[in-house]
Amino acid sequence: MTDGHHFNNILLGGRGGTNPGQFKVHSGGLAWKRQGGGKTIEIDKADVTSVTWMKVPRAYQLGVRIKDGLFYRFIGFREQDVSSLTNFIQKNMGVTPDEKQLSVSGHNWGGIDIDGNMLTFMVGSKQAFEVSLPDVAQTQMQGKTDVLLELHVDDTTGANEKDSLMDLSFHVPTSNTQFVGDENRPPAHILWETILKFADVGSSEEPVVTFDGIAILTPRGRYSVELHQSFLRLQGQANDFKIQYSSIVRLFLLPKSNNPHTYVVITLDPPIRKGQTLYPHIVIQFETEVVVERDLALSKELMAEKYKDRLEESYKGLIHEVFTKVLRGLSGAKVTRPGSFRSCQDGYAVKSSLKAEDGLLYPLEKGFFFLPKPPTLVLHEEIEYVEFERHGAGGASMSAHYFDLLVKLKNDQEHLFRNIQRNEYHNLFNFINGKNMKIMNLGGDGQGTSVVTDVLRDTDDDAVDPHLERIKNQAGDEESDEEDEDFVADKDDSGSPTDDSGDEDSDASDSGGEKEKSSKKEASSSKPVQKRKPKGRDEDGTEKKKAKKKKDPNAPKRAMTPFMYFSMAERGNMKSSNPDLPTTEIAKKLGEMWQKMSSEEKQPYIQQAQVDKKRYEKESAVYRGEAPVDVDSGNESD
Repeated sequence: MTDGHHFNNILLGGRGGTNPGQFKVHSGGLAWKRQGGGKTIEIDKADVTSVTWMKVPRAYQLGVRIKDGLFYRFIGFREQDVSSLTNFIQKNMGVTPDEKQLSVSGHNWGGIDIDGNMLTFMVGSKQAFEVSLPDVAQTQMQGKTDVLLELHVDDTTGANEKDSLMDLSFHVPTSNTQFVGDENRPPAHILWETILKFADVGSSEEPVVTFDGIAILTPRGRYSVELHQSFLRLQGQANDFKIQYSSIVRLFLLPKSNNPHTYVVITLDPPIRKGQTLYPHIVIQFETEVVVERDLALSKELMAEKYKDRLEESYKGLIHEVFTKVLRGLSGAKVTRPGSFRSCQDGYAVKSSLKAEDGLLYPLEKGFFFLPKPPTLVLHEEIEYVEFERHGAGGASMSAHYFDLLVKLKNDQEHLFRNIQRNEYHNLFNFINGKNMKIMNLGGDGQGTSVVTDVLRDTDDDAVDPHLERIKNQAGDEESDEEDEDFVADKDDSGSPTDDSGDEDSDASDSGGEKEKSSKKEASSSKPVQKRKPKGRDEDGTEKKKAKKKKDPNAPKRAMTPFMYFSMAERGNMKSSNPDLPTTEIAKKLGEMWQKMSSEEKQPYIQQAQVDKKRYEKESAVYRGEAPVDVDSGNESD
């Protein structure tokens, strides 16, 4: 099999836990890609010096050592994988895998084998445990016979595991023959000097670069951010976190829309813990226009050997750019920036709310990211379907301005992004549709139009655009005079007083509800309005109110024309581009645009109208009793 072998759910072993991913072995070497995105490890076959197999609990471990001394452990192979992989590696890479055995006797005396940057404690010919020497932060002699190793503190290790290794001590008697010393340098001293060559001693003392007074939104506070060679440190007044670079999955650089701040998000796996709260995302907020200059505390030799083509000796530029470039160079993590999506204001995100928290929803090329709180990353590959929903908070006037987006994941988890402005629907729909994601209520299932389309049609009343009738008439909708009366706000649509979305127009909407109903009725009347004298009054002198003829709420909503779909999609953009243009002129320009469009350009709107027409015909038949009534049709949303 010259194209190689693929293995899923293979763990990359490391201190502080393991990370699942996909392992691939091919004729050119080895590769491992982390599940959910992030860093990819690629090993060229020319760099491989040795390969080993070991039976570990419930699986087999593949160990790969490369020329620069690094050692990788891949865990999760089955017994039947061992022979096939051994043959493939031997044939295509010219390396014969060796078999190692794990010591389970529990003995704590044996020998030490240092190969590259890996220290292995051997009991006879079997391995008891191994320690990566770059994880050693400090090492020192205790007396003449003991060597103490202190490992880097990593606050992410406590997220998935109750215990983590902090230090260990080796007792080396003076009679030891493996590390030969003399009167001045006993065997323990020889071992200590050997470990010192490979340990990451000193990097915890001197940071490569420091950024002071940085505002971090989660975990909240102002921190001094120190970037070291193998870890970053967040030092605040109440908290102090150390995070190994191996825990960083990805970096996100996301500017705020029309805002003088920029988010830099560090995504971790495993996350850091503060009390009982886990933080898988560190959300940093930088002032966008701040310019900084930083020199890196790295020797020229180290720059040339370890960080060639990854780092520069000094940086000058916007603070978020400098921070991201240095962190990327030190950690090797990839950086995700905004993709092709643009909002109506030409921003990278849309305003939304999640779990009663207002924020920004960033549609990215491979996922959605809601910031700043709670920071929520949803990958496209995790999504089962999305569904546009009628905005559930407030009365009809508030629903006219907003809609909600429900994202259902394959694991049955749901995220409801609420209070998205209506003029963002077109861009958001096109983006989601372009990613080939399943849109639940636009699936052509016979039910027809999406709930959002109903909202955009039914609530597009005088509070939003007093000249909507002109647009409808230009579209040739003979029944448009009755459209506004079709919408009757359900009692359930009034929402809860606690669901305050913070809309700028909420005050006007709350106070003008009755006026909107009156003006809507007058606008929809097809007869000339005549002045009438006051008629009979009640006994208390108050004027009698004429009973309003109520429309049957069960009557189906009329189908919309292709031009109406086009108008709803483009009117927000037209208003943004021409803020001073009267609504009458906007309607006229939309009509002119429609006339100039080709049949191919009109096709998406024609298809939407056809689907809506089928929906109306089916619902009308049910309403007139010409077809069996489907009690649980699901067309209406609370």
